[in-house]
Amino acid sequence: MSTRSDSQEEISGQVDRPPRFSIALVNYKSLEMTSICLDLLQKAVDVSEIPVWVVDNDSNDASLDYLRSIDWIKLIERKPPGEEVGFLAHGRALDMILEKVSTEYLLLLHTDTFIYDPAIIDIMLEKFSADDRVAAVGCMEPVLRKLPHTVWRTATRGTKYYFRRLKIALGLKTRPPTLYYEVYFKSFCALWNVNIIKSHGMSFSMGEKIPGYEMQDELPRLGYRFVKIAPREMFRYLDHIDKGTASAKDGIRLKRGKIRKYQDVVRKNLANR
Repeated sequence: MSTRSDSQEEISGQVDRPPRFSIALVNYKSLEMTSICLDLLQKAVDVSEIPVWVVDNDSNDASLDYLRSIDWIKLIERKPPGEEVGFLAHGRALDMILEKVSTEYLLLLHTDTFIYDPAIIDIMLEKFSADDRVAAVGCMEPVLRKLPHTVWRTATRGTKYYFRRLKIALGLKTRPPTLYYEVYFKSFCALWNVNIIKSHGMSFSMGEKIPGYEMQDELPRLGYRFVKIAPREMFRYLDHIDKGTASAKDGIRLKRGKIRKYQDVVRKNLANR
């Protein structure tokens, strides 16, 4: 027997509805970033209503202890079967969340993604409302670059790309040419249609590619669309530390600019707590 009649719901004006989306994060040895990311999320969304899933990828450090202390997240402690490439570990962790979620959509975030204004989530959800063939909404650039940087980056990468293609045409040894422009959504902030993924038996770790890339190749062939949000719009609402996990773990391998970005953003957010 129902504990609440339809007429009672109409009188109160309140009807319990399941959340439209869940949130997915993967942590690996990034205590400072993960704590900032979750603190901002708690301010941005109603975490008592929106499921926040976090997979710890066998950190075995203080970041795991921190996650165990939070009662409003759904924590999965993953134990890899052996050595894994970083992006494969991330994709397999996302698939563990994908198996468990029951919401229409799944918002992928990196632990180095800091949402300051939750309006970006509403903007992304609205893209799905306009077309039921939309598989995902996201951004193709992981950072907001200024115009001179964008022009210089495209020119240098484009020159390298065509030079390597020329060498291949001449039968010379060279590295495989890498496209000088982005063709895939980045998972630092991307909203996916769970029903579409599951109805086709797909997953984030397909094809041993960067998480989600294989689906971005396959789903358009089945008639689905991917809706882009321009970096200048996306980064009005959030910040993303490109290669943030690597900066936190072993930044010595990264360019100094990326390390400074990590340090500056983390310092600013810790100061604002």
